[in-house]
Amino acid sequence: MNQAVPDCLVEKYHDLIPTIRLPDSNDRHVVAAAIRCGADAIVSFNKKDFPVSALQDYNLELIHPDDFISYQFDLDLATSLNAARSCRLRLRNPTKTPEEYLSTLMRNSLTKTVSILEKYKNVL
Repeated sequence: MNQAVPDCLVEKYHDLIPTIRLPDSNDRHVVAAAIRCGADAIVSFNKKDFPVSALQDYNLELIHPDDFISYQFDLDLATSLNAARSCRLRLRNPTKTPEEYLSTLMRNSLTKTVSILEKYKNVL
């Protein structure tokens, strides 16, 4: 990750952790890092531990990974398709056909992503 996105690491957020109020205190570092880097949102499946009411206090929203990925397709379809193909091709143990890859995504609650990728199965 550090090579692909050199500035992806958030630093100097630890001082904020004690000020964050969440249902699960073990998740406070996520919100603290998001605040420190000026993020607008947190991408997570975990609605329970990042409730809207808590995130509003920090001007953050929670985005489901399926929504986040589908937004990427709207922004740049070709790059997003290439990224999906690269992800599938990196799977080695076992390798997955495009159909198997889509089934895996579906099992992981990425229904919008799958519905988009279904149309481009031949390039996956």
